[in-house]
Order: sequence, then C-alpha cells, then structure tokens
Amino acid sequence: MESHWIHRLSPFVWEISDGVGIRWYGVSYVLSFILGARLYKYLSIKRLNPMHPGQVADFITWAAVFGVMMGGRIGYVLLYDMERALADPWSVFRVWEGGMASHGGILGLVLFTFVWSRRVAVSWRGIGDSLVVVAPIGMLLVRIANFINGELYGRVTSVSWAVQFPTELRDHPELLSATSLAGHPVDEVLRVARTDDSVLAILRGVLPPRHPSQLYEAALEGGVLFLALWFLRTRCSLPRGAVTGAFFVLYAALRIFGEQFRQPEDYNFGMPRGVFLSIFLVLIGIAFLAWAFSRPEFEVGCKK
Repeated sequence: MESHWIHRLSPFVWEISDGVGIRWYGVSYVLSFILGARLYKYLSIKRLNPMHPGQVADFITWAAVFGVMMGGRIGYVLLYDMERALADPWSVFRVWEGGMASHGGILGLVLFTFVWSRRVAVSWRGIGDSLVVVAPIGMLLVRIANFINGELYGRVTSVSWAVQFPTELRDHPELLSATSLAGHPVDEVLRVARTDDSVLAILRGVLPPRHPSQLYEAALEGGVLFLALWFLRTRCSLPRGAVTGAFFVLYAALRIFGEQFRQPEDYNFGMPRGVFLSIFLVLIGIAFLAWAFSRPEFEVGCKK
C-alpha cells in the first residue's frame, strides 16, 4: 500500500471555523451555472436555441434552483438517504454536506423545462437540446468536487493510480479497531489526518486502495459527453429533441460503464442502483429520438 496515494484533501476552499466555510462542492455548482449560462447564451446567439439570449440568465437561474438543486436533492433523499431523512428531517436542507443524485437532477430539469417552455411559449424540445449540451460541464465539476470530498469512491483495486480514502472510515469504522486510533470519533480522525503524518501513516496501513472513480466519471460524464453533444448540436443538422435523446442514451451508457469501477451504494434487482436507474434513461432517450424524427422541426441555425 505504500505506493498508493492517500487522500488528504480538504473539502473547504476556505474554512472560517470548525466545519463552517466555503466548500469546493458549493463552488463547483456555482461555476457550473456560470459556465453553463455562457455556453447556453452562445447557442442562443447562434440561433441553435429557440430562446432569446436575453432570456437565458433567468432561465439558467431558475433551472439551477428548481431543476438541479431541488431535483437532485429530492432524488438523493428518495433513492439513497430516506432513512436518515426520516430520523433527521433537517438533513434534507443541509445540501452543503453533499448528497445530490444526478438522476434526480436530470429528471428535475426535464420537468422544469417542460413548465418553462409553456410559460414563455417556446419549444420544449428546442430549449432542452441546448440545456443537455451544457449540463455535462456541471457533471464534470461536481464529480471533481466529489473526489476532493473523498465521497463516492471506487471499488478496491491494485492499479498503480489507486487512492486510499480515509473517508471510507465513515462506512467502515471497524477498520480502526486494531489501531491506536480505536475509540476516537471518525470525523475527528479525518480532520487530524489531513495535517498529521503520523495519523495518516496509521490509516495507510488499514485502508484498501480504491479506484478514483469520481475522476473517471468526471472524464466520461463530463468531458466525453460534452464533446459528443457539442458536436451533435453545432455540427449536425438534427431535429428538435434528437440531441436530448442522444444525451439520455449516451449519459446512461457512460454511467453504466463508470459504475463498473464505483463502489455500489445499493442494489436493485442484483444491479448497482446507478445501473438500474440508467436503464430507464435509455428508454426515455429512445422515446425522445423517436419523437424527434417522427415530427422533425429544426432550429434556425441548423444546417438542413
């Protein structure tokens, strides 16, 4: 294990006091919305989006609040943290601690864009096609924040780039039972380990090396997906709804592949929950593609 890097990154950009400060997780969302808004406006200017450029700022702001934040948080609570939410209802609102489900955020955006399209009288498929293009930017940044937080780590492996995650102690505190740290609060051990090499050395001896699956997912669900969708949106003449359908299918495929390296949080019908939920996204994507090509409409900026 001596050859593997042990994670000691702080979740804080700036920690004002114990447990309070500006976190990388929050910064990743803010940057996602800023970059997403700029790219979305660019697509509007190029007339690859039915929305007027002047409407973009309001749209992205409300999409962030009602689609991403509320959808992601509600999805996480329903899918992964219902037991804790029932025992401690206020935990639902502590989003700075992490806990957002990408599947919930995606479906939240689908519902939000439907309502918004009716409100401003623009094509639902049209505004969705551009939104799914910029969404992977957020996925990339949030997955990097997941890595910094040491959460959603991967399966045990022996590859040379594997990482030992002290945050695993939250799930397996028994790893400390045979060490001099036995009996110490896990959160205190994690805090001290970031600066104390002697504590880190003890943890190095008991923590298994794991895939840094957060970075794999950042590259796949963020980088690869963005490049593919950007090409489809800006270089291909596709009817409204086709890029949205491609997003659902490609995201699901990349997520299923990435799940092979990620430590499953739960299972459904013998499959990791992320894989199980992604199957439904494939079906939604196929439905959008069928709708797009059966009733073709094109943006003004598309080359027919």
